[in-house]
Amino acid sequence: MATLSLVIPCYNEAKSLQSLVVRCAEVFRNEHVEVVLVDNGSNDNTPEILASVLPEHTNIRSVRVNQNRGYGHGILAGLRNCPSRYLGWTHADMQTDPADLLQALELLPTSENGNHMFIKGQRIGRPLGDVAFTVAMSAFETALFARKFWDINAQPTVFPRAFFETWREPPEDFSLDLYAYYMAHRSELCIKRFPVRFQKRAYGKSHWNVDWQSKMKFIKRTVDFSLALRRSGQI
Repeated sequence: MATLSLVIPCYNEAKSLQSLVVRCAEVFRNEHVEVVLVDNGSNDNTPEILASVLPEHTNIRSVRVNQNRGYGHGILAGLRNCPSRYLGWTHADMQTDPADLLQALELLPTSENGNHMFIKGQRIGRPLGDVAFTVAMSAFETALFARKFWDINAQPTVFPRAFFETWREPPEDFSLDLYAYYMAHRSELCIKRFPVRFQKRAYGKSHWNVDWQSKMKFIKRTVDFSLALRRSGQI
């Protein structure tokens, strides 16, 4: 059994899948890490590509979600299919290198203290407009919860399975990143961050960061979810 399972949700990422699989195979050459590609209800030729390229890779497998119900739903479907001691996720668009997970692994202690750690990347090299957006959202969440929340949607995110098993009704959209970060604070885990280089997408386009209208919708959903968490009085 692998020590860590890395879940990568894929929604209509057919053009980048082969590069993603090749990169994961290059990076994760030992049995301690498995990669779980979640076909999150794609309507392109993602299933055919996965069926073609995965049989030759023993530590890369796939999970199929028949209907896309959101970014978070795909991740959760993958996590629930992973028995490893540590779990994590990252994006399929190759804007962050799967090799970033190796830095996260270096931060995990070999002792039982690893059960009390929450590890997350912190993006560098992003466009100024995106940085400004992140600063504003981070400032809002930090003020709301009186805890440090910074670059909430950065990847990868890594944590112990025992922590995941404490989650109750996690959101199925992009709020999942905030929920996991929030739960780490609530559970008083040791939160570690490390820098990751953020690249341009090689193929396709973002499913939410398209224009300011889409960003405003994202902000509204995030603010609504944040206020609901705050009203719960759990932090």
